[in-house]
Amino acid sequence: MKFVDQAKIKVISGKGGNGCISFRREAYVPRGGPDGGDGGKGADVIIYADESLNTLLDCQYQQLYRGRHGSDGKGKNQTGRSAEDLIIKLPPGTQIFDANTDELIVDLDEPNSSVIIAKGGRGGQGNTKFATARTQAPRRAQPGEPGQELDLRLELKLIADVGLVGLPNSGKSTLISRVSNARPKIADYPFTTKVPGLGLVRGPDGRDFVMADIPGLIEGAHDGAGMGDLFLRHIERTRILLHLIDPSPLDEPSAIERFKVIMSELASYSYEVSHRPMIVVITKMDIPENKSAAEELSKFIEEQGLPVKRISAISGEGVRELLFEVSRTLQTSGAKK
Repeated sequence: MKFVDQAKIKVISGKGGNGCISFRREAYVPRGGPDGGDGGKGADVIIYADESLNTLLDCQYQQLYRGRHGSDGKGKNQTGRSAEDLIIKLPPGTQIFDANTDELIVDLDEPNSSVIIAKGGRGGQGNTKFATARTQAPRRAQPGEPGQELDLRLELKLIADVGLVGLPNSGKSTLISRVSNARPKIADYPFTTKVPGLGLVRGPDGRDFVMADIPGLIEGAHDGAGMGDLFLRHIERTRILLHLIDPSPLDEPSAIERFKVIMSELASYSYEVSHRPMIVVITKMDIPENKSAAEELSKFIEEQGLPVKRISAISGEGVRELLFEVSRTLQTSGAKK
């Protein structure tokens, strides 16, 4: 399925039904009074956070959502039928903005939550409601109220416990494919991951958590370089970050410089994100020439006050210990953002 994390839609709630002007016309009932019923209520437009969804793809194909109108009132004091509400299902983590003012209307940060985004119009009153002692045969009824019309901008920020960040080809996709139910594309060239992916992980202590694989960042990503600027928003809701580094001494810049690039990009994007709990993960430890380079890199990172784990997602070396550390950190990191 194509991943879409931004969309624009228009929603229009239903108009209320008109009130009815009617008078009793019954045999043997002289001077029949007013009996016009009220109009029915128009459909509300409701947004629902459906946890089975993880993309705004549907909103690219359907950009207009219009609720049904309420039915008009009828004689014999019959109230018009209210319209059934229109429910739009969006993935949890979707932020809904007014497209004209950029004001945030609602943040669907909880699965299965819902909100009325546009209220349906109220039905008009029939002439029965206007009868008084002085006006016993009113020829007056209310029209139904119009519905609300809104232009909305949708922006999805994935909700995950753990976010994987790092330069392209640092081993993020390999790790998430080993520890979760996610099956991303894996290849030995950069930018094989072109969209964020979610995977459910069961830790060795029995605790479940959601891991997000964020496409590789490069220097200048926060300013639009590469693909990272499109997806940095998806780490805003993660509780902790796993910063993956390939320690290969054969690549330029050095592993330490590669570490600094990602830390700089996170800081440039958001102070809060850059100070989120982080575990640095040195990957590809199944490659012999990476051993000595990993020693030097580990020492440097520990001097920065960050925990370090060394793993090989291919052989499984260190992966269990890493998941234990992730579970422990999640227990002390507080609620989701």
